[in-house]
Amino acid sequence: MKYALRHVTTYAYESQVDLASHLLHLSPRAMPGQTVLTQAITTDPAPDRIAIGIDHFGNDVRWLFLETPHQRFSVSARAVVEVDRSPPPDAAVTPLATSLAALASGAAATDVAEFLFDSPLAPTDSTVADFAVRFFPPGTTTLAGALAMMHAIHQEFAFRAGVTSVATTVAQILKLRAGVCQDFSHLMVASLRVAGVPARYVSGYIRTRPPPGAPRRLGADQSHAWVAAWLGPDLGWVELDPTNGLIVKDEHVVLGWGRDFADVSPLRGFILGGGRHRLTVGVDIDPMTDAA
Repeated sequence: MKYALRHVTTYAYESQVDLASHLLHLSPRAMPGQTVLTQAITTDPAPDRIAIGIDHFGNDVRWLFLETPHQRFSVSARAVVEVDRSPPPDAAVTPLATSLAALASGAAATDVAEFLFDSPLAPTDSTVADFAVRFFPPGTTTLAGALAMMHAIHQEFAFRAGVTSVATTVAQILKLRAGVCQDFSHLMVASLRVAGVPARYVSGYIRTRPPPGAPRRLGADQSHAWVAAWLGPDLGWVELDPTNGLIVKDEHVVLGWGRDFADVSPLRGFILGGGRHRLTVGVDIDPMTDAA
């Protein structure tokens, strides 16, 4: 499936911003099952300096530096991406969850072990452990337990915007039993880790218009988040969307991944001046025909 992406973020400040520095994670990630055909990022005003690089997790990043005074700042990211992910393995043939921690520490998985540990927005405490244990009784394979957890979050937690914020903890989400995709992803990432399964937080987009006859996907028309669970050195990673209760196939586009949202926030930075601001975000992800 080929998609045309458009993500526009605009800050309107109540007073002049004299200096600004912004970090962007807005370039779709080139990876197996996802090909970036075109991409461009423009800003208004244009940056005085720009640096393009790769972060610790292999994501494309841009650093923008604005020295021109401004009272409005807009970022427009556009891309054409082709998605064709391989189907996941049979859950029964994936390793036992109890074996993952040792496998992740092996020489062949040097980039995996860090996803076993706590991160600031996905800590593993006793409440998370109590939630996670029900999905991994003795003898449970990694994917079987992860799928059971994903479906439980989808069924037992209500999608409700406005009841949480970036500062909402995983423990609070467990009490509220409500939140948005970021909250459910943090909960699942933390729960998998406490069960010994390496898990990373994935940032990206979900298809706005579902296929004919399919229900509308929650989280559409905005940035979306989901989870990747590691199935061992032979099978690699599988992506799971707890907000919608599905295995990621061809309706999701990956921007990047990290330990939690803080590692892959689409846009963050520092400003001098500005006062209060109004933020508007618009996202379109439209399927394209081969002739488009």
